[in-house]
Amino acid sequence: MPDWTKSMQRTFEYYTVNPDTWTDRKRLDKIISSSISWDYTSDTVGSASFTTTESFGEEYIRIYLITVQNGIEERWRLGTFLAQSPSFSFNGKHKSINVDAYSPIIELKEKNPPIGYTLLKNTNVMETVYSLTRENLRAPVVKSQSGTELQSNFTANTNDTWFSYISSLLTYAEFKFDLDDSGRILYSPIQKTEAMSPRWTYSVNNSSILTPEISVDRDIYGIPNVIEVIQKVSGSTYVARAVNKDPLSPISTVTRGREIVKRITNANFNGATPTTAQVDDYAKRALDTVSTTAYRITYSHAYCPVRIGDCVLINYPAVGLNNVKAKVMSQSITCNAAMTVQETAEYSVKLLGE
Repeated sequence: MPDWTKSMQRTFEYYTVNPDTWTDRKRLDKIISSSISWDYTSDTVGSASFTTTESFGEEYIRIYLITVQNGIEERWRLGTFLAQSPSFSFNGKHKSINVDAYSPIIELKEKNPPIGYTLLKNTNVMETVYSLTRENLRAPVVKSQSGTELQSNFTANTNDTWFSYISSLLTYAEFKFDLDDSGRILYSPIQKTEAMSPRWTYSVNNSSILTPEISVDRDIYGIPNVIEVIQKVSGSTYVARAVNKDPLSPISTVTRGREIVKRITNANFNGATPTTAQVDDYAKRALDTVSTTAYRITYSHAYCPVRIGDCVLINYPAVGLNNVKAKVMSQSITCNAAMTVQETAEYSVKLLGE
């Protein structure tokens, strides 16, 4: 593996992929440029765009990064995408074809479950997700294990695609769609960043691949500093109130000088009749839960083998980031000699003291 913090030669190769065997089929020599986007807020998780001088129709295309460092050549898969939607431009001498491409997950959006399709109560969720995904797209699928079972029948809506139906099942089991570098379908468990180990450290030392520009955004407007729980207890209505009075909290009643109240009237006690102490505790726990905010850090760096979903450690004291653990949520990769990656990562900050 090259030392990603040092200079190297970078070139790219492109191959069509046999959808039956998921192996490389034919090298494409007419692609001029490409870029890749990974984003958990996108349905397909990943997409790509290509500029080429020849049309290759609807094909799966695999992108490789070729690195040469200290005379050693190595090859790295960057992703596999289904090419669609060609358009072209002509400058009077040369024709340029622009192609949009999407991850293999796109195939799940092209078909619908049968009307009234239903999974029965006690069905194992992740085993069924694996089977349904394999049946409805051509890419290889990697199974994930989970003991989660449906607590009631699960019926598809008339406007569901296989993607939306399977996505709902994944949410139920606390998983999400993911992809590996060869384009195989994965299912990643939804994890808190605090429980993850950093895969890479971004810092501003002499071997840093991080560029100087960085931005940090947060939105604390509207986060409540008072929780009210209204609950019927033994025939009487009981109101529990939890208040954030922490003078060090930027959202507390002390700091803001006013109350922002969230009222809960549908607290869940699993069907049991709660005591007043349990209602009080529920209000305190609810206040603790809402008293966090997500910080979004956007920065650029030279390419390294970090993917969305990875945990990274960011050490940039000049902007107050001291060994902050964050989860990578999106990436935009330009496939050229510099190969700059624009990345956004998130971390949460608790705004309520103990």
